[in-house]
Amino acid sequence: MPASYTYPGVYVEEVPSGVRPIAGVSTSATAFVDAFERGPLNEAVRITSFADFNRRFGGLSAGSEASYAVQQFYLNGGSIAWVVRVAGGAPVPSFAPLLGGSPAQETLNVSAIDPGFWGDNLQVAATTAGTPGRFNLFVREVSRTAGTLSVVRDEAFLNLAMDTTSPRYAVSVVNAASSLVKLEDEGLGSLPIAVAPDPRGGPPAGAWQDLGGGDDGDPPDANAIIGDPDQKEGMYALDRIAPEVFNLLCLPRAAALDDGPYSQVMAAAGTFCEERRAFVLFDIPASVRTEAAMRGWMGAHDTLRHKNAALYFPRLIVPDPLNEGRPREVGASGTMAGIYARTDAGRGVWKAPAGVDANLRNAEVTVKLTDGENGALNPVGVNVLRNFPVYGSIAWGARTLDGADQKASEWKYVPVRRTALYIEESLFQGLKWAVFEPNDEPLWAQIRLNASAFMQTLFRQGAFAGTTPAQAYLVKCDKETTTQNDVDRGIVNILIGFAPLKPAEFVVLRIQQLAGQTEAA
Repeated sequence: MPASYTYPGVYVEEVPSGVRPIAGVSTSATAFVDAFERGPLNEAVRITSFADFNRRFGGLSAGSEASYAVQQFYLNGGSIAWVVRVAGGAPVPSFAPLLGGSPAQETLNVSAIDPGFWGDNLQVAATTAGTPGRFNLFVREVSRTAGTLSVVRDEAFLNLAMDTTSPRYAVSVVNAASSLVKLEDEGLGSLPIAVAPDPRGGPPAGAWQDLGGGDDGDPPDANAIIGDPDQKEGMYALDRIAPEVFNLLCLPRAAALDDGPYSQVMAAAGTFCEERRAFVLFDIPASVRTEAAMRGWMGAHDTLRHKNAALYFPRLIVPDPLNEGRPREVGASGTMAGIYARTDAGRGVWKAPAGVDANLRNAEVTVKLTDGENGALNPVGVNVLRNFPVYGSIAWGARTLDGADQKASEWKYVPVRRTALYIEESLFQGLKWAVFEPNDEPLWAQIRLNASAFMQTLFRQGAFAGTTPAQAYLVKCDKETTTQNDVDRGIVNILIGFAPLKPAEFVVLRIQQLAGQTEAA
């Protein structure tokens, strides 16, 4: 804007509109916390495909329930996952010393980048470089099948030095670039013993040295899965992904725990997700195999009901690629997380992830239930997976664990609760600009404008009940919601309301026979 108007003419001034669009957050980014074949411990890693999961965490593993859940997640429509590897005991990385000096002593320690037995498939070799005082380091991961060795991945680091002031200092170069190993300088300062390269420039066949001593630790117990909130371990590792968020949490390993630890995990996960506006999908123990057993189990665990959780019965059978495609029983959480994601993408978070479109890909139910058995479980908040002619195996329930009929909860249905969480998180993220703004009517008007625009967009997408905006939602931020006492305390109160779309859980057909006369021809 000009400081003053000095000549006759047309002047253009830009006036701030006060519009700060609120973007909707993700709805189906799913976190998996469990043991995996490889990967960093207690660190949330973002993956976007099952191939990505294979590279980072080793793919399917017979001892990892969540590895099958991740596969099912992607097969059923999932997109973004956060994977947290946990373990009990003390996992140890594979390692190998590189000797140098005279007499020969350990000059470098080479260890796998992540703990676990997988590192025993790593090999390392050092060759001489063309420059005096330098060496080349080669690393490879191999696979041994039926006596045949094949190279899975390899890395080469050339012209390395042991001088800590050199830009090619081996520890700095390798630790910054390798996805397989890391180096530790033992302080000797000598180059590792190196052999002449073969004519193609790589190590000769006999120069490779195996890494060994890797240990996966013990299967994760309740403490490992829950983790330490102060150290950001276990499920609390997900707190480090900010500003990104997760929306769904799957803990397949928990179903294999004894009842006490399992209940401990369920309670902790419900609280954890409520505080982070997320939703948890629980798996049931493999011992619960009938409708009567499921009702009994649910009755014994009524204290663990939660509005931010859902549970599905029965468990599923999937073909196991690690066992020539033979059936393997798994929990339903990974499959259902994929269906949640597929439904969100196609219809919106306000659509129940259930019905004939919610088919279970690559999975069959372990128990085929009747309508009567379904009718005994639905009222107690257990979502049933059914098998119908033509449609196959599908999700046939959409209640939260707070959705038992006797509770009469306002958060009875999964899509209603998840829509509320979506709105809460979107507004939480989208209104941070208001912090420290002058707390008066101009701010309140801006908040109303932006929040109303967000809610109106959802209304147009069909997210709410009602035919007009006034019937569908409400946004209020004024001197009635924010009193002078609130202003003095630095508080601005915003009231957001919406009319939820509830699933048509019971479709009633009324058929009447009409008594009439036949008209004469």
